[in-house]
Amino acid sequence: MITLHRLRILLKTPGFKHTYACISNEQRLNIVLTPCLASGRAVSSYSRDFKDVCHSNAAKGRLTLNSFSTVTVNRVCWNCGASADLFFCAFCKVIQPPDNKTSYFDILKCEENFSLDTQKLQQKYVELQRVLHPDNFTQKSQKEQEYSEEQSALVNKAYRTLQKPLSRAVYMLELRGVLLEEGTDATADPALLLEVMEINESLAETRSQDEVSAIGRSVQEKLKDLTERMNSSLNRGDLLAAKMLLNKMKYFTNIQEKVKDRITQGC
Repeated sequence: MITLHRLRILLKTPGFKHTYACISNEQRLNIVLTPCLASGRAVSSYSRDFKDVCHSNAAKGRLTLNSFSTVTVNRVCWNCGASADLFFCAFCKVIQPPDNKTSYFDILKCEENFSLDTQKLQQKYVELQRVLHPDNFTQKSQKEQEYSEEQSALVNKAYRTLQKPLSRAVYMLELRGVLLEEGTDATADPALLLEVMEINESLAETRSQDEVSAIGRSVQEKLKDLTERMNSSLNRGDLLAAKMLLNKMKYFTNIQEKVKDRITQGC
């Protein structure tokens, strides 16, 4: 028999794994500790099945949290001290504080791939917001309400970043330690700058809706090509090429936004 205080100290010792836990009437834990020599660090896991435990009663029906209950980080629940997942504790079901060190790909449970499926990304985003939205925690404690707001905001930020190719590319390069300069790239290809300047002049001078749309289609094709090349560069680990492509994507994305504004304003 090991007391809860001693157990928590022991779990911090490298080379052990918590495989089963339950608290008796005497507030002692009956546990089994097994060596975990391969990992070299303590990993906490439960042998019992939490299938029927991880649920949240939201304002509009019973929302299942099973898809969010996989332990991806080694965390301890602030409420009960059990092993906690990224969003909720599998044992007491209480929402957890956000982990700002977790990558946006892990938050939205998608592969770290530039050519990710944006429809699946949106689906996962909607699923997460259904259970994390602050409206579901109005009757909870102040701390839980705050964590809900923070988690929901972090999921929003992750989704906005990964949703569009340009911001996704910036984020993936930053994850790989590539520093990106703000503003105009002084080392940009002169031919590229000339091309961009000519497109901007044509867009500014035209008063035809058809011409604006034609410029938009041309820019869209350029961005499609750049996106495919960016994906190839990141897949093969060519960060220098990816950084150069990113600079080009910035210029043409800027033009694309101008085209959208002109179309919205009716030229």
